[in-house]
Amino acid sequence: MVGASSLQPRLLSSFVGDRLLLSKQPHPRLFLYKPGNKHVSMQLSRTLSGLTNLLFNRRNLDEVPDAQRQGLRPGKLSPHRPVPDHIPRPPYVNSRQPPEIAGGPEVHGEKGIECMRSSGKLAAQVLRYAGTLVKPGIKTDEIDQAVHQMIIDNGAYPSPLGYGGFPKSVCTSVNECICHGIPDSRALEDGDIINIDVTVYLNGYHGDTSATFFCGDVDDKARKLVQVTEECLYKAISICAPGVEYKKIGKTIHDHADKYHYGVVRHFVGHGVGRVFHADPVVLHFRNNDGGRMMLNQTFTIEPMLTIGSTNPVIWDDNWTVVTEDGSLSAQFEHTILITKDGAEILTQC
Repeated sequence: MVGASSLQPRLLSSFVGDRLLLSKQPHPRLFLYKPGNKHVSMQLSRTLSGLTNLLFNRRNLDEVPDAQRQGLRPGKLSPHRPVPDHIPRPPYVNSRQPPEIAGGPEVHGEKGIECMRSSGKLAAQVLRYAGTLVKPGIKTDEIDQAVHQMIIDNGAYPSPLGYGGFPKSVCTSVNECICHGIPDSRALEDGDIINIDVTVYLNGYHGDTSATFFCGDVDDKARKLVQVTEECLYKAISICAPGVEYKKIGKTIHDHADKYHYGVVRHFVGHGVGRVFHADPVVLHFRNNDGGRMMLNQTFTIEPMLTIGSTNPVIWDDNWTVVTEDGSLSAQFEHTILITKDGAEILTQC
């Protein structure tokens, strides 16, 4: 055990929640939690781009973060949705243990690239369909049902389902939810914003994408946040090419967010994706000095999360739902990209 004095902020992959990432290298583990304490601290030592530690604060769900907007509350979960037996599952399914994160980048040959294009195309189509469902009164669980059905109808597996025990097929993150919102009985309200995060596992390859949608009459403040977050994603993609340093992604995003005085969430990152859900590289969305350069035929995600207020994450007791500490709005966009000789190809764009 490492002493608490050695704790530093921890960076997490985009779909890890408070699960510990397990690499192929042995490393010490800290899980400092005392019953009744609102703080959960975890340490992970690993070689992937120097990930450090994050201190999570458990949110008091009785607090109302915004006098003009009711804060999120957990709803009721529906029963587990089945997947037909003939659909191949990722290796981590049915294990509540966090899956290993691959220590090497996802670099593909011709066949792998075509498989990535197929999974990316399906993910994009599912996300676009899910976005058409967003309207006041629809439950996030109904969005999950529709996403689940469309994915399995296309012979694919919904990657989030069973990932470290995650109970649903898609993430639905509303208003102050930064990421990993679990679909439940809560109905969307007029003026909400919602990030829908879709990942599909098709023919042995994952395609990962997300977007933030408007529900009804959304105010200008929220619309601007969403617009700038999407701009950050596309500006970052535009600088990608073989040999480019990964750290330029973070600088590009951070520079643009600063122009509008938005916060950039530092605790969740983009990642390599392909035959495994999460792999190298770790893609930081803020200014950093991490090393590493992009490789030809490599696939990874870029997924900036911006906030109007605090960027400090707070995790609910479900160990997945992550919200802003002050209840301020958060938005996110994500694409899976392929590094080509001419730059970057967006695999998850319809």
